Amino acid sequence: MTDKLKEAMLSLRGHTSCAVYNDKLNISTEKGLKPLIMWLEKDGEFLRSASVADKIIGRAAAMIMVKGGVAEVYGGVMSRGAVAVFEEAGIPCSFSNTCIAISNRRGDGICPMEKAVSRISDPEEAYKILREKVLSAN
Repeated sequence: MTDKLKEAMLSLRGHTSCAVYNDKLNISTEKGLKPLIMWLEKDGEFLRSASVADKIIGRAAAMIMVKGGVAEVYGGVMSRGAVAVFEEAGIPCSFSNTCIAISNRRGDGICPMEKAVSRISDPEEAYKILREKVLSAN
């Protein structure tokens, strides 16, 4: 684990949901996949070789991070599907807690973003689907 990832992890306090350390530390308080999608919309290279810390990382977020080319990842909670995505891509990941799948915000089922990419293995294809869902929700 690099110093950049440690610094990103330390920033996950309070309302910060996601932290990306590329050239500098960037934080977001947005929930879900929105911060990752918005950063990539502004700059397609934003995640390239970055250290990323997020409070919750499921398979959907992992696919976006792999597509973006992150160097390393930490999740406060990380689904087993996310771990598998990172392992397959050769991206070091660590977490405090793991779960079978990420739940929806009501807590009564699986996250709809997780469902949307459950049968997809290509990060580019997953990103297109997830991007459309996130941007159409705004």
